[in-house]
Amino acid sequence: MAKGPPPTPKITNKKVRYNFEVIETLEAGVALTGSEVKSLRAGAASLDEAYAFIHDGELFLRDCNISPYPMAGYAQHKPTRERKLLLHRREIRKWQSKVTQRGLTIVPLALYFNDRGVVKVGLALARGKTHADKRATLKQRADHRDMDRELRRRR
Repeated sequence: MAKGPPPTPKITNKKVRYNFEVIETLEAGVALTGSEVKSLRAGAASLDEAYAFIHDGELFLRDCNISPYPMAGYAQHKPTRERKLLLHRREIRKWQSKVTQRGLTIVPLALYFNDRGVVKVGLALARGKTHADKRATLKQRADHRDMDRELRRRR
């Protein structure tokens, strides 16, 4: 029985939904070097402090930490270099107008391999939450957890 390709990890940014209100999402390609792809297949990356910005009509990902691949030898990459994101020009212009006019932020949600084995990043157009919004989210999550626990107990 033939085995398929090994499962590839999905690197997610778990704090985005807590710190931001997600308004719109989009999938973009990422321009990477060979050693960066190898590190991603090993799951050695972090999106914790990463964000995207638009400069001269191009979209870039900053502070995404992809650890160096130990077997790369002399062809190592810088772990936190700016990486170009691949989107259509009209999509970049549309998001640029929203970011500049409304004061929104572009944050990465996840970094993953699609069905064809190409690295993609899920981006979100987001607005920062206030302290009160974060507290309301925590309270709502706790209420749902209590209700689910009670429903399971009654079965």
